[in-house]
Amino acid sequence: MNIEDEAEFREFAAGRWTWLVQAAVLLTGDAGHAEDLAQTVLVRVFASWSRVRAAEDMNAYTMRILINQNKNRFRKRRVVEDLTAVPPERGAAGDPTARIAQRAGLLAALASLPKRQREVVVLRYWEDYSEAQTAQILGCSVGTVKSQASKALAKLRTHASVLASR
Repeated sequence: MNIEDEAEFREFAAGRWTWLVQAAVLLTGDAGHAEDLAQTVLVRVFASWSRVRAAEDMNAYTMRILINQNKNRFRKRRVVEDLTAVPPERGAAGDPTARIAQRAGLLAALASLPKRQREVVVLRYWEDYSEAQTAQILGCSVGTVKSQASKALAKLRTHASVLASR
């Protein structure tokens, strides 16, 4: 990789770090795992920078790597997910108690979803990808995205923490 490519990658990585960690927290439910996952994703992006840069949508390409790396956490050895109802600490921006409680409830509801439904919800509603983009990132059909989103939303609507925040 030449100096210009490396500089371009550094700019890309710096601009996407927070986005990657936030998406990874939603997928893993743990800030520590999320940061590890985001670092692993950036290593993969760096290793295939020429393909990432040539992609039609670099963010979608990076999100696909994130989803695959999250799946790989479970392939090498069985990892027990320890999703918590408490969101990770954020910066000291005052005391928005209601928002914190609402966010904790939303994360708890999200953590209760099966992995595929959680991936669909994160990509469709958090990252705002279309059904087609989500299907491409997850390597499934648009119909699967639709059905998983429908099931996930129905489950989220009935989750106790979501009902309590209404």
